[in-house]
Formats: sequence, C-alpha cells, structure tokens
Amino acid sequence: MTRFDRSFLQTIAAAAILVCPAVFAAEHAMDAEIDFLLVTVAESDCVFIRNGKEHAGPAARDHLQMKRERGKKYYETTEEFIERIASKSSWSGKPYRIRCGDAEEDAGAWFTRALESFRKQ
Repeated sequence: MTRFDRSFLQTIAAAAILVCPAVFAAEHAMDAEIDFLLVTVAESDCVFIRNGKEHAGPAARDHLQMKRERGKKYYETTEEFIERIASKSSWSGKPYRIRCGDAEEDAGAWFTRALESFRKQ
C-alpha cells in the first residue's frame, strides 16, 4: 500500500466518522416523528379507512407499523413515509382516508398536519 493509498483511506475514515453521527441523528429524528404519527392515529377518535373498510386508531397504527417495517427501503424521510407508506394502499393503490367526526380527508393531509404540529413543539 502506498503512502497515497493510506492517506486516501484515512481521509475516507475521517469523513465517515464525521458523517455517521449526522446520519444517526437524522434517522433518530425520523423514527421519533414516525413514532409520533403512529401514536397520534392510535390515540385519536378518528376512523382510518383502508380499501373501503373502517378501522379504529389502534388497528391503523398496527397496519402502518407493519408497512413501516416492511417498506423501509421506500422512504428516507418522514415526508416520504407519509407519501409512500401512510397515504395509500400498496395493494390496491387507493388512498387511505381518515374521518374525524363529520370531516373526512386523505390520510396524507392528516399525517402531514400532525407532523407539522410535532415539529412546532
């Protein structure tokens, strides 16, 4: 191994040491945000509508947690999680809906508002 090779490898190692904490922090923040979204839907009195069937909050959380674990390769940010995992059925392509009282809306909009609320805290 030449002196150039050693120097290059040392530079790469130093960069990795500097980048890894930032990557870890970003992943930790994303996990905290997604945890918040799942707890929020589980504890809400809203109805989660998936493929035309109504589900209570805890069932919605369980379903989205399963999709979260299976679909990690499809998102790198919380916004991507909302868009690609929590907004529509991967099976039918139909959008998820959430009904709170008399108001019903796309789940993506509901989760996006919840995320904005979390980030303001």
